[in-house]
Amino acid sequence: LKLMAACVLAEGRYVLRNVPRISDVDDMCALLDAMGISSRWREDGALEIVRGVEVTPEAPYELVERMRASSAVLGPLLAAMGRASVAMPGGDDFGGRPIDMHLQGLEALGASFTLSHGVIEGRADALIGTEVVLEYPSVGATENLLMAGVLAKGRTTVHNAAREPEIADLAAFLNRMGGRILGAGSPVITIDVVEDLRAVEHVVIPDRIEVATFLAALGVAGGEITLRNVRADHVDLLIEKL
Repeated sequence: LKLMAACVLAEGRYVLRNVPRISDVDDMCALLDAMGISSRWREDGALEIVRGVEVTPEAPYELVERMRASSAVLGPLLAAMGRASVAMPGGDDFGGRPIDMHLQGLEALGASFTLSHGVIEGRADALIGTEVVLEYPSVGATENLLMAGVLAKGRTTVHNAAREPEIADLAAFLNRMGGRILGAGSPVITIDVVEDLRAVEHVVIPDRIEVATFLAALGVAGGEITLRNVRADHVDLLIEKL
C-alpha cells in the first residue's frame, strides 16, 4: 500500500510484482484513480500503475474512510504537488491511532496544516531537510517522512525511526526510483536530496504477518507445512520461539 502511495512522486509507468489481491489494494487503486493515477492488474499478475502529468491532490472521505493506510499519500502529495487535501483516515476499529507524528514530522520539513470538517489541508511551498526525532518508532510517520524527504532540499535525518522490513522495502523502492536513503531498517535514517525521480519496477517483499499466521496455525493443528516465497530473516524471532 505504501509503495502504491509512493507512485505519486514521479511520472511514468510502475510495475509492482507479488502484490496480494485483497480489498485494501483495490481501495488504494480507487484512491489513486480519484487523484488521476490509473492502475490495472496485468495478465502476469503484476499491478501496473501509471502516473501522468496531472494529479489531483485530494483524497476524498468516502475512499479514505475504508483504510488507515490512505494517510500515506500525505507525504508524497506534499513533496510532488506542494499541497494535499486528505480526509482523516479510517480503517482499523480497535482503538485510537492518531497521525499527530505524521503531521509534526512533515511540519518540521516545512509543511503547514489546517483541519476543517474532518479534512486535513496541507501546503508546502518547499520542503527543507532537517532533523526529526519521533516520539516512538511509528511505521506510518517514518514512511511519510521517507516519501516526503526524498524530494526535500538538503538532508533529512529521522531519529527513532521504525525498523520493520516494510520500511526497508519502501526505502529500496525509493532508491530504485533515484532516491538516496541510507539506514532504513535501523533507528536512524538519512535521506539526501535528489534532482528527480523516475517510475520503476519492483518486487514486493513477502507478507511476514501472513507467514506468521500459517506458522501459528500449524502450531495449533500439528503436522507439517511447506511455505514458499518466504523471507525467513523477517520472522527469525518467531521461528526461534517455535
